[in-house]
Amino acid sequence: MSKESYGVCWCFRRKFKLGTAEPPEEIKELFKVYSESGLMSADNLKRFMMEIQEEDDKMTRDEQVADGITEEALDNHHHHKTFFRYLVSDSNSPLPPPKDTDHASGTNEMPKIYKGACFCDIRVSCGTNSRRSSYSKTSSYSGQVRSQMVIETFGDLLYTSKSESFPEFPSPESLKKRIIVSTKPPKEYLASDSLKVEQSDIQKGSNSFEKKGWGTEVSYMKSKFEGFDMQKYEAEEAECPSEDDLKYGNANLKEKPDPEYKHLIAIRARKRKGGIKDWFHNDASSATRISLREHNLEHAVINHGADVIRFTRRNLLRIFPKGSRVDSSNYNPLIGWMHGTQMVAFNMQGHGRPLWLMQGFFPANGGCGYVKKPDILLNDSSDNEVFDPKRKLEVKQTLKVKLFMGEGWHLDFKHTHFDLYSPPDFYVKVGIAGVAADSLMKKTKIIEDNWIPTWNEEFEFPLTVPEMALLRIEVHEYDMSEKDDFGGQTCLPLSELKTGIRAVPLHDEKGNKYKSVKLLARFEYV
Repeated sequence: MSKESYGVCWCFRRKFKLGTAEPPEEIKELFKVYSESGLMSADNLKRFMMEIQEEDDKMTRDEQVADGITEEALDNHHHHKTFFRYLVSDSNSPLPPPKDTDHASGTNEMPKIYKGACFCDIRVSCGTNSRRSSYSKTSSYSGQVRSQMVIETFGDLLYTSKSESFPEFPSPESLKKRIIVSTKPPKEYLASDSLKVEQSDIQKGSNSFEKKGWGTEVSYMKSKFEGFDMQKYEAEEAECPSEDDLKYGNANLKEKPDPEYKHLIAIRARKRKGGIKDWFHNDASSATRISLREHNLEHAVINHGADVIRFTRRNLLRIFPKGSRVDSSNYNPLIGWMHGTQMVAFNMQGHGRPLWLMQGFFPANGGCGYVKKPDILLNDSSDNEVFDPKRKLEVKQTLKVKLFMGEGWHLDFKHTHFDLYSPPDFYVKVGIAGVAADSLMKKTKIIEDNWIPTWNEEFEFPLTVPEMALLRIEVHEYDMSEKDDFGGQTCLPLSELKTGIRAVPLHDEKGNKYKSVKLLARFEYV
């Protein structure tokens, strides 16, 4: 057992023992149940995998894992520790392994699409870096150049339609490995006026909490909208231009419309007209796409939430950050997802809780790149009612989370990273991000002066809409004099969370997985 020393003053140093991770008592008891004479055979391990981990299929991978653990245990004679090391290994993930996906060849850097007045990092398998400023501001041929570039770049991958509208959009299956252009037709695009963000709409100062690493706490809806004059708002918003109307660069840009480029637009964006209810008019003869700023959606769902959900059943809705987010902060994406929004754009330059939710949301569906909507957003209830995220429903199931311990910080951080005078004091915040009735955060006790904290605490979370919920986990390091330090985070989609005892890897502020830091936890549904 090694020791660490921390300097308190020039003449005094504090010394602390750096222990090794030991199996919690519950793990030791489970090993006794599933072993014979202190040895867990491959068959016993497979039984553990099926009964405790609820792995209901006997895959070759599981058999290889079981045989490997048994062989290692025979070699080193520390059978229960070998079993424990497996439980805290990357092989024991809380999520299914990613699906195999096709990737286009190209550079290692993920391509970025510059769109309107905000920069959004669009995760695509192939694409081009493009923005309007890359074209000549005075050339009347820039439209033709754009068409030629798109055709030459994508070739047969490009999806085009002879019709200017679809009665309904093609299915994802029919669009596999195809590239789709979606924007306003050139005539509407060029008719837009130059716009400016009002100074009064810009957030003053900087968000020190965002810089600290956490970002602002996410909440479903803000109370500031109570008592809002919706009729006045609808009149004002009737003239509010969409994000596609924002110019990038010279306000006097003139461009000759290119009929060929218009033909390349497979999904045409619709310019918003009238009030909020008119925006979400569902035209049975033509599917379309509209774009809204975040606050427009927040206002719309107050009195027109059902209209938004009905609209997104056969039309596309895109939400993007308001222009006043000059600090590259983000909004709560749950509001969009809960109302069927297919495209929720983010400021990717920063970090914080809204981005963590996004990073936790899309590993679902095998990490293939999109998440299927749950049936509650696609169909009315048995009472012919549209799903309302604000309404409290009956509890469908309860998730029990037991946090055993954590390890790996002493391997990934310097010993004075969290505290100059002693080892860290870790605690965990765990909870649910979802509909208002399900959203809740709880926390463990603080374990002082320990790089390998053991909590052994259990929490219960009643769930009314589990198919739309994320499990949030954050590790904090308690600091008496300042704000708590960041110790790691992760978000996991409950739709794919594996039950049993799992090793939960943690990530840094930007969403990058730590090499060694993880928690050992048990998940059960009751």
